[in-house]
Amino acid sequence: MTAPFDFDATVVGAGAVGLACGRALAKRGLSVLVLEKEPHIGQGVSSRNSEVIHGGLYYPTGSLKAKFCVEGRRALYDFLSSHKIDHWKCGKLVVATEQAEVERIEAIFRQAATNGVEGLEHLTGAQARALEPELNAHAAILSPESGLFDSHGYMLALQGEIEDAGGSVVVSTPFERAEPLSDGGFRITAGGPDSGEGGAVLTTRLLVAAPGLSAQTVAAAIDGYPAADIPARHLGKGVYFRLTGPAPFNRLIYPPPIPGALGTHYRKDLGGQGVFGPDLAYVEDEDYSVDPAKAEAFAGYIRRFWPGVTVERLTPDYAGIRPKLHGPGEPQPDFQLHGREHHGIDGLMALFGIESPGLTSSLAIGEAVAEALTRT
Repeated sequence: MTAPFDFDATVVGAGAVGLACGRALAKRGLSVLVLEKEPHIGQGVSSRNSEVIHGGLYYPTGSLKAKFCVEGRRALYDFLSSHKIDHWKCGKLVVATEQAEVERIEAIFRQAATNGVEGLEHLTGAQARALEPELNAHAAILSPESGLFDSHGYMLALQGEIEDAGGSVVVSTPFERAEPLSDGGFRITAGGPDSGEGGAVLTTRLLVAAPGLSAQTVAAAIDGYPAADIPARHLGKGVYFRLTGPAPFNRLIYPPPIPGALGTHYRKDLGGQGVFGPDLAYVEDEDYSVDPAKAEAFAGYIRRFWPGVTVERLTPDYAGIRPKLHGPGEPQPDFQLHGREHHGIDGLMALFGIESPGLTSSLAIGEAVAEALTRT
């Protein structure tokens, strides 16, 4: 007797969140397939970010971002330690560079405490400078739980757990369409160089759409998915500049957030170099170029918290694009995990707007998706 489906669960997208969903489903004893259109895992949003482990400071109480960031961060440190993946709990300073910014960071402190972030401390400017002597700080918040990690090592470990459980992660295989079956489950068509004319066809009981920037395109390719339930996509581009010479700080340095993002911040990466970014610019296309002329604006922003920066030490590095659900001047929405209550399709979970702190939150998101789809 043949099995009713080729796979118990199929995940579209092999970034950090898609792989975490696949791992969580495999942990529950399901046969899992992860489809990735790129030649390697984690080539999209997951590979073009700051690799920061966020504490969970900024997000509205009760939001999925607040919940998943704190839960995901705790789980992530355990996962990184147990898998011997390079990481550094370096801590973060959120800095008020002048008196006018003090109330803003105080509001962040209150929000973070309400969200259950551990170990927060108020610092005077003198206390902050005692930790980081080159810092310009009128006051600061110390978040000791914030850190950095090797995101690629992390994703490889997630892939390894899926495959150890008998699952498969298949690259260079773009999702093309899915059709809900009358008795439950889905018929999926996937492309790729070896799929033949019309694509390869497989069946799956559960389907998770977690393809980052392609979330809206994938949802629209699922038969019966209501167009009104697909949120508009906005592309938020951020560029990074690398610092030549010695890194000025050990801890992450963040000024108060800007509208729609956390703002241009500093990190000393795992290789010991200073990196600044990202900024935020809304774009129409996936363009990953970095304009060297932006160095002047970067330097002007950085001088607020590090007066010692010079333009000559800033080198264009890389760019990332975030799958935002809001445009310029619009309020920043929560993560959106759309199950049957949204789109009316059994066995389907579609994820939209999984930007920062999505990487930190990935294990918690995976568990939430798996729990929702396997709940009896």
